[in-house]
Amino acid sequence: MRRRSLLQIGGASLTLPAFPFSAQAGPLPAAKPGITNRTVIQKVCAWPNLQLLPDGTLVALIFNQPCHGLWEGDLDCWASEDDGRTWRFRGRPAQHEPTTNRMNCAAGFAKNADLVVLCSGWAERAPVGTLSGPHRRVLRAWVSRSSDGGRSWTVGGSFPAAPQTAAGRDNELIPFGNIRVAADGSLCVACYLRKGDSRECYLVRSTDDGRNWTEVTPLNPNGNETDILHLGGGRWLAASREFRQKRDVHIELFASGDDARGWQRSMPLSLPMQVTGNLTLLSDGRILASYGNRCWNNFGVDVRISDDKGATWSPPIRIADCPRSDCGYPSSVQLADGSVVTAYYTQVSEDFHYEMRVATWNPNQFSVDGRPAG
Repeated sequence: MRRRSLLQIGGASLTLPAFPFSAQAGPLPAAKPGITNRTVIQKVCAWPNLQLLPDGTLVALIFNQPCHGLWEGDLDCWASEDDGRTWRFRGRPAQHEPTTNRMNCAAGFAKNADLVVLCSGWAERAPVGTLSGPHRRVLRAWVSRSSDGGRSWTVGGSFPAAPQTAAGRDNELIPFGNIRVAADGSLCVACYLRKGDSRECYLVRSTDDGRNWTEVTPLNPNGNETDILHLGGGRWLAASREFRQKRDVHIELFASGDDARGWQRSMPLSLPMQVTGNLTLLSDGRILASYGNRCWNNFGVDVRISDDKGATWSPPIRIADCPRSDCGYPSSVQLADGSVVTAYYTQVSEDFHYEMRVATWNPNQFSVDGRPAG
């Protein structure tokens, strides 16, 4: 029998299952032939950020609690040395302080090959297993750094205050997605502000290899979680979760031609309720966009592929099915053999059963029209 733990809701206690931190013995059913999905870490909401180390190790930065920041928790680093099949805890980039959590992050590599993580979170959080009130006060992001593949971490440096807009006053920037190196050698990351129904997205830059972050420029006035991709020279793309109306939350593609300082709207990259994108430059020059699909009765993870630097895109390709709408936040990396590992999360049941899964697949099996190649 599984152990069970208590969740405190007000004065009441709710019993919920305690799932082990482990991988399942076998793969999940394939969304398409040639695509393997596995449950790899249970009892975590995760929102994984996946990075590929120079030695081929995969690391995933994840929130280590089975909830949407409803109580205290940390940002953990897990590692896989077998291309995503099995995972082990490796280190803790951001250990929360009492009555807070650390969960919203961006990650990438400094020019000296250090792994850099920017991690924000929320104040006024209750102990683990006890529901907190609404999210109100955002914490200033920490700058965490590891020179040993995510095993040990130092927290230092500085992160900028939010622009003093309507959404930025008495608020903090929340980092998201991948940290990328610009043509001028600076490090860049997308951050956003959230206040009420307002969302604002910015590009934040570091000129000292990720230790201190200083320059803040607008990216999407209606966006929040955004991933950026440097195409070379001064060319960039950004996949931004855009809030136009309550019923129209989708991914909007933005482009920059001046090394990520000025951004122009390009096109919608998804339909409404298909949200939170990740951009990956494949070894053959194609661009992979991965995102969560929360459309009714079609829950899962989809991808699109561009072979012309983001001017046009393939139809959506399903790589993972999920049991509930609370799912997605994919993060993809390409391995040396050309296959892609995509990490994502899903809710399995309402009793705080969340888990991280990975899909392993090969983009060469699909042509640009989304059909199987050959």
